[in-house]
Amino acid sequence: MRNVIVTGASRGLGLAMAQRLVGDGFRVVAVARRESDDLRREMGNAPEGALCFEPFDLSDIDALPGLAASIRKKYGPPFGLVNNAACGTEGLLATMHNSQIEELLRLNVTSPIVLTKYVVRQMMAAGGGRVVNISSIIAGTGYNGLSVYGASKAALVGFTKSLAREVGGLGITVNAVAPGFISTEMTASLDERDRAKIAGRAALRRLAEPSDVASAVGYLLDDRARNITGTVLTVDAGATA
Repeated sequence: MRNVIVTGASRGLGLAMAQRLVGDGFRVVAVARRESDDLRREMGNAPEGALCFEPFDLSDIDALPGLAASIRKKYGPPFGLVNNAACGTEGLLATMHNSQIEELLRLNVTSPIVLTKYVVRQMMAAGGGRVVNISSIIAGTGYNGLSVYGASKAALVGFTKSLAREVGGLGITVNAVAPGFISTEMTASLDERDRAKIAGRAALRRLAEPSDVASAVGYLLDDRARNITGTVLTVDAGATA
């Protein structure tokens, strides 16, 4: 059974990815600060040993090498890594506290890069693997009040494209998925009128679902995607078409 590490997998998009990948026959190691009720329920429903939880604060950069080594020792070499964990702190740049900026960049940029460094080393030794970074359409479109978040997601795109060239000759693919506004998660705080307005701007006149993003991740981890690397797969119901 191939192992896939999914960060931020206790809820939302990360949990949807974990569900999908377990269904595709992977063993998923879900990494998050704490085990949610939803994750615990999914672990109970999954085949034995197919969905595992590793508690970890991903903002603890110095401890990331130990996390990678611990997962390798406990479950075996990783085939895939999905860098999904992120914080989306809102705020105008002019009024954001420097500590908020540093916290966001640490979790959204530094943490996935450093974790990937140590996991990719293991993939090299194993003869190949897959890395998927979760970006956002905001990396390309921008959004009022999300300048720092947008910068962090744009950084992942640049990271994806350059790392794909670094490790491609070793049988490792590196891609990004860029979700748009996702139904039931990113838009949960919006009223029906605002949700309808956002959906109306999309070519398909609807919002994408967490399962749509999970399907995109599942495809990039599948053998059918073996010749796809350095790309950004957008899942936004045509909002940026």
